[in-house]
Amino acid sequence: MTIAQMDPAVTLGDLQASKPEKVTIVLLSGDMDRAMAAFIIATGAAAMGMQVTVFFTFWGLNAIRRKGATSSAKDWLRQLFGLLNKGGADSLPLSRFHFWGLGTKMMQQVMRQNRMPGVPELMETALGLGVHFIACTTTMGLMGITKDTLIEGIDQFAGVTTYLAEAKQGSVNLFI
Repeated sequence: MTIAQMDPAVTLGDLQASKPEKVTIVLLSGDMDRAMAAFIIATGAAAMGMQVTVFFTFWGLNAIRRKGATSSAKDWLRQLFGLLNKGGADSLPLSRFHFWGLGTKMMQQVMRQNRMPGVPELMETALGLGVHFIACTTTMGLMGITKDTLIEGIDQFAGVTTYLAEAKQGSVNLFI
């Protein structure tokens, strides 16, 4: 096969089959910089042919929430969580120097100037590379998050035992 005849999807599949190393990432944080780090690592590992699973739990679920999706929870506490936790990968705050959104806007401007993709683009790339997304059902229940408030492309809705089964097979397990 010549280079001109290579199909990237087939080549990536062959690479993953021949080198089934696994990476798992627990994304606990809903901060932009931490979510960005998780997706950079996930896409880098997937590009190297590794099988990657990202387990979204607690505030990390905000990264995969649809922008503007409201909570369908019945009780006021969970509805309040939905109001306070604005979802959407493009509206996550910085972990430090957020300054009511000013720091985040400055960081996004610097990223654009340096042609660095934002969290939404990194997440889209991760999905395109076959990164496996698992949304934590326990946390979804606690925070009043439903499946219809999350983006499309979530591979699985499961609890910690599913994550642990993935992590047990992983050669790299990260907690962000």
